[in-house]
Amino acid sequence: MENTLTFLSNVWQDLKQENKQHFSFIPFLLLLCTIPMPYGVNNVLLGVFLLSVLFKIKEVKFNFQYTLFLLIALFLLMVVSYFWSIDTKATLKAIPKEIGLVIIPICFMIMKPFSKEQRQKIIKYYSYAMVIYVVFYLVKAIFRFLSNGDSNVFFYHELVTKEVNAIHVSVYVSIAFFYFFTKEIKSKLEVSITLLLIIFLFLLSSKNIIIVFILLVLIEFFFFSKSGHKMRMRNLIVVGLVVSSFLFVGKIKDRFKAEFQSNTEKSISHTVLDLDKSLDGINVLSIKEAWTNEKFTPNDFFPGTAFRVYQARIFVELFQEENVFWKGYGLNASYKKLEEKAIKYDVFRGNESQEGYQTKNFHNQYIQNFAELGVFGFLILMVLLTLNLKKATKNKDFIQIAFAVLMISLFLTESFLWRQRGVMFFSLLYCLFNARDFLAPNKN
Repeated sequence: MENTLTFLSNVWQDLKQENKQHFSFIPFLLLLCTIPMPYGVNNVLLGVFLLSVLFKIKEVKFNFQYTLFLLIALFLLMVVSYFWSIDTKATLKAIPKEIGLVIIPICFMIMKPFSKEQRQKIIKYYSYAMVIYVVFYLVKAIFRFLSNGDSNVFFYHELVTKEVNAIHVSVYVSIAFFYFFTKEIKSKLEVSITLLLIIFLFLLSSKNIIIVFILLVLIEFFFFSKSGHKMRMRNLIVVGLVVSSFLFVGKIKDRFKAEFQSNTEKSISHTVLDLDKSLDGINVLSIKEAWTNEKFTPNDFFPGTAFRVYQARIFVELFQEENVFWKGYGLNASYKKLEEKAIKYDVFRGNESQEGYQTKNFHNQYIQNFAELGVFGFLILMVLLTLNLKKATKNKDFIQIAFAVLMISLFLTESFLWRQRGVMFFSLLYCLFNARDFLAPNKN
């Protein structure tokens, strides 16, 4: 207990010292660390961060940065899309969720930059905060399991709730993992934390993130770490065996298998919608069927990958049928078109207790931008990702490389920036990594 209190006291002293050097250090850190919390908490802290920047506005000069202005440009395009939106109510309702795209980069252009050391400490404390969330979710799952005996509480959305989203949490935790993993010298506690985060990531069962995560681990180990240059082949075999053992265990194996099963499999445990497993006549669709079927039935259900293929198919058809290349349908306004297609193809559209597929967005950020904001919305997104990856590789900063690669990958399966938590996470880390002169020492 005494050691814990001493540790917490040292952390508090360190945070206070950093905040003396940069008045927005603690507000920014709190904003970043509370992303998984309820929206109200994060909204309040966004306001606190903004006020902390404005409080010191007389001491700094406005520093325009085009890399950060791209976020603002994306937000302005979202706002302007109201004037041609096919669903103005939906567009107007969605705009406040995107406010981080404009507030955060403006704050970074107003305030003095974080030093390299401060940026590293932000990532450090963020990573420890994610460990606390991981422990909380696991303890909560254990109590739920002891209460109802259902092992599903340890996996996917059941582990972290569907609202917080297992795929999104996988990204948050991955960044924390790479902070600990990339440390050349680790304490016993840090080794234990690294293993805990690996286990948690596999329990979250996000197939896309797991694959990219493994790729990033191998890249860091063999091309960035000092130890990776020794006995590469032996180490590669060991890592491969460990990863394979995870992938072929129980429910994790099932989640991967479900994406490639044929339609003769009648289990609906891995479909996009949480449906009543007692239903009869359920048909789980393959990826090929999602792209080629001329007609579906209300008893046809999509696994995650097949559903994203179906949504991509709808996007292609819409752009062939309608002239929306330049402007798109408007922010969050594509649901009308998705519903029309759902009726045409007779997919499951919900009932008294269950939502239908037409209530889902494209689950692909690239398609979402193109469909709702047109070619310019798509191009802004591509430039953002390209600049982020270019800066990461130039600086040889593996945490930023991990962030860049995870975002590029995540955007293939999630409309991440159409969710408030996604906007906050991407905007905060993008600005932290890409704000000009963050490598230069701070001057008081």
